[in-house]
Amino acid sequence: MNAIAAVTLEVADLPAADRFYSASGLGAHVRLRATDAPATGFRGFSLSLTVSQPADVRHLLDAALDAGATSLKPASKSFWGYGGVVRAPDGTIWKVATSQKKDTGPVTGRVDAFVLLLGASDVAETRKFYVERGLTVAKSFGRKYVEFAAAPESPVRLALYGRRALAKDVGVPVDGEGSHRLVLGGEGGGSFTDPDGFAWEAASVAVTP
Repeated sequence: MNAIAAVTLEVADLPAADRFYSASGLGAHVRLRATDAPATGFRGFSLSLTVSQPADVRHLLDAALDAGATSLKPASKSFWGYGGVVRAPDGTIWKVATSQKKDTGPVTGRVDAFVLLLGASDVAETRKFYVERGLTVAKSFGRKYVEFAAAPESPVRLALYGRRALAKDVGVPVDGEGSHRLVLGGEGGGSFTDPDGFAWEAASVAVTP
């Protein structure tokens, strides 16, 4: 496996989810699939959008809230920058953030990076699992955080964070049961399940003409 080709969110109400992601602007890099698999509490992952300035953070979060999301962490300054967290109506947690603390221009609506954060019970073990399947580590902070290099054609980067730390970061209790309601597509790989129960299937990166 040398690239993440797709991130598929499994949702209970497909038409409603489609309306939300079309209206909010969050769904550019995700696919949707209907499911009736039970899921309660924290599903063990979050999706993170990195933008260039606070105005773009507010723009995306406001659009998500107007489309029906709920706020988990309002947009605010922090030591590392500026950001906020919302939960989509389907339950997916989205974080929008920037390393900048001041605006430098008008709102662009542009997303600079799309990162999938998986909450791992053992970051080192899960890192080893993915390295053995062809991913290359780009950043690593011991057993706390790992980010893998993204292939040039891939729209998403994969990162690992401790499950408890990730839940705290997005502002939810760590407990959760049932399906992750997430399926990942791997370029050059078959179907498998990682140590934390996240499912992968073979998929190809869409090429933009």
